Amino acid sequence: MTVFFVSDLHLKPERPDLTRAFSRLINTRFQNASELFLLGDIFEAWIGDDTPTPTLEPVFEALKQLSDKGCKIYFQHGNRDFLVGEQFAQSIDAIMLPEELTVELPVGKAVISHGDQLCTDDTEYMQFRTMVRNPHWQAEFLGKPLQERLAIAKQLRDASKERTAEKSEYITDVNPDAVAGLFKTSGVSLMIHGHTHRPCIHQHEIENKPVTRIVLGDWDTLGWYLKVDEHGYDLINFPIESYA
Repeated sequence: MTVFFVSDLHLKPERPDLTRAFSRLINTRFQNASELFLLGDIFEAWIGDDTPTPTLEPVFEALKQLSDKGCKIYFQHGNRDFLVGEQFAQSIDAIMLPEELTVELPVGKAVISHGDQLCTDDTEYMQFRTMVRNPHWQAEFLGKPLQERLAIAKQLRDASKERTAEKSEYITDVNPDAVAGLFKTSGVSLMIHGHTHRPCIHQHEIENKPVTRIVLGDWDTLGWYLKVDEHGYDLINFPIESYA
């Protein structure tokens, strides 16, 4: 049994190399996967399942083909693609997951999430997150015309990038107490998440118990994925240009 995790690809029309690299990764290294977990921010922006996305079709086709071969695909919302819905999930035969979930892996149980809910020091973002995750806000947004949704999404992205650039590094990283809290409530010793763009395998101690937190990397000049099998886990990166 081999399980793969990816997050923070931020696929968008302006970066066709990322789309090509991910499609090729699916069609090569992921072909023998038992499960593939997409832990959020797979897309730079998602304004509804009804939005035309022709530049992303190669990824959708590769994911559907992987699913047809028997690989179970799971999707967890990120802060960029929180509007991905069941229509999209059905198109690639993916299973939508809650924002936090304990899963059984070849190395034991792990709690998985996108990770943005752990950044509690960023109070401004947490307020924004509460707003956009509200079903009433989402329904109202999705009811707007496509062009209006595009304009709102661009405005939100631009404002987010500007504010993030002004914030201290610790504010945009996970909060230690939030991490400890999730370890405690889940009762596991392994956590996997993305969001922070700080790929690393951290060793912590929570209430005198050693635990491991694996942070997935974002895709830019390098691509990142996590491989888990009966031999352990491996956080792997590769040059995007080698797959694009």
